[in-house]
Amino acid sequence: MLAEPLSAAALIVCNPHIVRTGAAGLCRPAPLVRFRPLSRHPKGPVTTPSALLKVMIDAVRKAARGLTRDFGEVGELQVSKKGAADFVSAADLKAEQTLFEELERVRPGYGFLGEERGEIPGTDKTHRWIVDPLDGTTNFLHGIPHFAINVALERDGIVVAAVTYNPVTHDLFWAERGRGAFMNDKRLRVSVRSKLDESVIATGIPFLGHGQHARFLKELHQISQRVAGVRRFGAAALDLAWVAAGRFDAFWERDLGAWDIAAGLLLVSEAGGMVTDAEGGDAMLTGGSICAANSTLHPLILERLKAAA
Repeated sequence: MLAEPLSAAALIVCNPHIVRTGAAGLCRPAPLVRFRPLSRHPKGPVTTPSALLKVMIDAVRKAARGLTRDFGEVGELQVSKKGAADFVSAADLKAEQTLFEELERVRPGYGFLGEERGEIPGTDKTHRWIVDPLDGTTNFLHGIPHFAINVALERDGIVVAAVTYNPVTHDLFWAERGRGAFMNDKRLRVSVRSKLDESVIATGIPFLGHGQHARFLKELHQISQRVAGVRRFGAAALDLAWVAAGRFDAFWERDLGAWDIAAGLLLVSEAGGMVTDAEGGDAMLTGGSICAANSTLHPLILERLKAAA
């Protein structure tokens, strides 16, 4: 992707090998390259998935077959809350097992970070899969067809490939660093809206036993009165994919796992958007907060979040 370097004060996300700082122009290593995507991001012909992405897509589709079958059966278990919850937990674990086996088979030695398994170090210390076999578990449990399987590949601390797949709608979002972002065979672009009062913003809402409820309400107060609408659909990975597709104009949330957002942050940046943590830094995968939007809306959202602090 073409990129235009920013000053140190203006740096906002996305993928740097090096960040240049200070009057002397000294360089320091950074985990993600930071850049402002240019509007002249080449359109070109539709890019087909690389061999690496095909491996990831094949693994995701295989896991999706089991989840789709289980989703069709979960409605029969609603009479028993415990039965349904146990069933979904089993479906989640089965999907992660499928992903682990498929990815290990084609790329042996890579590390693995999954929501269910946690961290599994690999013999290859430069590569790590970051996997969420079922983002939107509560939706799945309630028969709501809005959930996704997510796989991202991290190389030397940088997310370089991503797949997010909703097996019910068959929306397959994929991206590779420097090659753009796509849904199925359509190249994605973030929205071009420049005013908050015209924008629809997605977020996640804290729930029982999880999240910073008071802080969220302050942030919601700052944002909701200034935008056209706020949406909470219950799957952060799809929220980010929809920002990349221009369906949502922005997304922010806190208290997320790396597996929730690793794929999505690459989708958004490769679609021409900007991604940081909620403070404007680059600790998305370690700090658990995220703010994603186009380059015009992004600082406006950060300003509102700061005002809520």
